[in-house]
Amino acid sequence: MKFRKTISISSASPRRLELLAQIGLQPGSVIAAELDEAPLRGETPPQLARRLALNKMTQVRGQVREQYVLGADTVVAVGRRILPKPRDGEEARRCLDLLSGRRHHVYTAVAASAPDGTERVRLVDSVVAFKRLTPGEIDWYLTSDEWRGKAGGYAIQGRAAAFVRFLSGSYSNVVGLPLFETVTALRGLGYPVS
Repeated sequence: MKFRKTISISSASPRRLELLAQIGLQPGSVIAAELDEAPLRGETPPQLARRLALNKMTQVRGQVREQYVLGADTVVAVGRRILPKPRDGEEARRCLDLLSGRRHHVYTAVAASAPDGTERVRLVDSVVAFKRLTPGEIDWYLTSDEWRGKAGGYAIQGRAAAFVRFLSGSYSNVVGLPLFETVTALRGLGYPVS
């Protein structure tokens, strides 16, 4: 059986699509998976990222045939505490207060499958440290609306870059898709990534 070298991504995140475009990958289709992203009781941040990425990939794989499928999920955590995608400015403020002056982890799991059902899963952990934020800096950031739809309430590729005093690991992971691991997983499945 000959498979099409087409990839579907189970995410409508503009940041993930921009990152894929940066390395020359253009998904044939973008299908946002419909999932409850709440953590399960006792689930650690890395386990949550892995489970959601796999579930997104599996859900989309059921809708497309003879294609490669890519699913990803990013979780921001301080210790075992998982930070939400804030629903409003007050929740975003609570996230920034918690991140202020601290190190936190950004976990992204990438789940990829080939048309024959073979799967690869990669989990990436980056450590980010914010400077101690003043109330004025938090207000300044909240007015940008960059926190909307972002795990942990911030986007490192925007104004929040001014808060980062330390980063260990993959920058693209913190944006939302670790590119090295994504390419490695796809190549391992036979997808032609140059």
